[in-house]
Amino acid sequence: MSKTFSDLGIHQSIQNNLKDLKISVPTDIQQKVIPVILSQKEDVVALAKTGTGKTAAFGLPLLQLIDVNNNGIQAIILAPTRELGQQILSNLELFKPNDFTVSIAGIFGGIPIKPQIERLKNTTHIIVATPGRLADLVEREAINIKNISFFILDEADEMVTALKTDLDSIVKDIPKKRRTLLFTATMSGAIKQLVNNYMSKDVVHLEADMSTLGHQGIEHQYVIVEPIEKLEVLLHFLSTKENQRGIIFCKTKAAVNKLAKNLAINKFSSGAIHGSLTQGIRDRIMGQFRDGYIDILVATDLAARGIDVKEISYVINYHLPDTYEAYVHRSGRTARAGAKGFSLTILQQDEVVDIADFEKELGINYSRYKKADAQSIEENNTLLWAKKIFKTKPNKTVSEDLKRKIRTVFHHLTKEEMIEKVLANYLAQNTSNITKKEVVKKRK
Repeated sequence: MSKTFSDLGIHQSIQNNLKDLKISVPTDIQQKVIPVILSQKEDVVALAKTGTGKTAAFGLPLLQLIDVNNNGIQAIILAPTRELGQQILSNLELFKPNDFTVSIAGIFGGIPIKPQIERLKNTTHIIVATPGRLADLVEREAINIKNISFFILDEADEMVTALKTDLDSIVKDIPKKRRTLLFTATMSGAIKQLVNNYMSKDVVHLEADMSTLGHQGIEHQYVIVEPIEKLEVLLHFLSTKENQRGIIFCKTKAAVNKLAKNLAINKFSSGAIHGSLTQGIRDRIMGQFRDGYIDILVATDLAARGIDVKEISYVINYHLPDTYEAYVHRSGRTARAGAKGFSLTILQQDEVVDIADFEKELGINYSRYKKADAQSIEENNTLLWAKKIFKTKPNKTVSEDLKRKIRTVFHHLTKEEMIEKVLANYLAQNTSNITKKEVVKKRK
């Protein structure tokens, strides 16, 4: 029988807020973690896939354990990216009842630091931060974290490599007598080393139902393509998902930019985010995606961390990720809040051998996606061409005299006849271009 938040020891006023948020049944990781945080003193390592309710698992008990009579910083929550940090901060504010005087501040990179320094002059009990900005504030002596009681690492598997230097500098400044709560989607060797270095020997290990929750409702498929047809296969797939929201992951910033440009040329409703864009641009594009103004987001792994958007129908791995952890976080963007999801990985022939390793390591099963045949691809390309024409804005620089002459050429044609002739002209040119490419390919 499923436990309730009352059974877990959650305060009634917090439960009331959860009901308003339509959260009534604790997830598996919440049922396991919350009682341990509330009633025990040990450090905690919690293994749970993305989308399983980790923020509430540590956030709800933390709100209850803060001593509001102590004006000092009592807890630090670290997240690998600003997007995830903002999501955590937003959730904590939603969970917090009006009669709880717990003060929470967000300390993130990518935005001006002076307002954050000013904010820290006021009473602050909980800090939600990205490692780089927090380390910067510590170095400036703009924040005192020497007396914290709780140190929480969310999605720790994303901080043990690129962010480890900042993480190490922070750990040196916090008290040894603290409670560390570590949440991760995978238990890699680097995470095990982090546990050994940062946490006490008497650590409680908890694990969500990894056989179901992390991939619940997600259908995993792969499709094998030749390099030359990769984009066309993707465009065909996207055409079948019109008006559905999805995320396409690329390995590099350059690949994100190139693919986003191709989607724009083909008039797909899309946007792109990666680490080299300013935070303002990333926030604007994420807002457009979250609010439904664009349907497709093209992103690198780190830039997309913290995306918690419901109704993401599919995730596409345009490039196979380098790590199993990255695949978990990518596919976890779909099938949120109990919905169904679809994860498609586009592979070249020499990458197919890696599928078995992903299946074994992550406990998932792939099926093969049937690639569209040449005729379907060509028909889709023609349809995309037609949509480009439809969405093309009139050229205001063309003279009226030239327009009149053009109208004279076509004036006797019906709409249907015009479409037939324009289509025939496109197909003839396209066939000629394909033939030329084949000749060049044979010569090489």
